Amino acid sequence: MFAAFPLLALPVVIYNILALTFAQGFKSADASARLTQPLFSISMTSRVEWPISMGDLVLAVALIVLFIELLKSTNSHRVVIVNHALSMLLFVGCLVEFLLAPAFATSTFFLLTLMVVLDVLAGFIVTISSARREIDFSNDRG
Repeated sequence: MFAAFPLLALPVVIYNILALTFAQGFKSADASARLTQPLFSISMTSRVEWPISMGDLVLAVALIVLFIELLKSTNSHRVVIVNHALSMLLFVGCLVEFLLAPAFATSTFFLLTLMVVLDVLAGFIVTISSARREIDFSNDRG
C-alpha cells in the first residue's frame, strides 16, 4: 500500500508546515521572505558564497522525490493506477492552495505544483506506453 502513496506529498506537506507556522502571517510576501532567507552558505572554489535557503532545500528534496516517483511509475502493477489517482488529487490540492491561499502564491510552491503535475502527466504517459507495449508483445506471440 505504501507504493500507492504519492511521495511528492512529502515536500508539499513540508511546505504547508512552513507556510502555516509563519510568525509574520500568511501573506505571500512574508512566505517568500521567509523561504528565501539564507540558512547557511557554502564556499565555492570561485571564492563566492552560495547561500542556501529553506525554499532551495524544499525544491532539492522535491526534485529527488520526483525522480523516485518517475521510477515508480515504470511498474505495471495495479497499485500504480492508485498512485496516479492520488497524485492527481495532490495536484488539485496544490492548485487550490496556489490560487486561493496567499502564503502559497510563491515561486517555490509554484515549482512544487509544477513537479506534481509533471509527475501526474509522466505517470500516465509511462503507464499508457508500457501497457501498449504489453499488448503489442502479446499480439506478436500469437
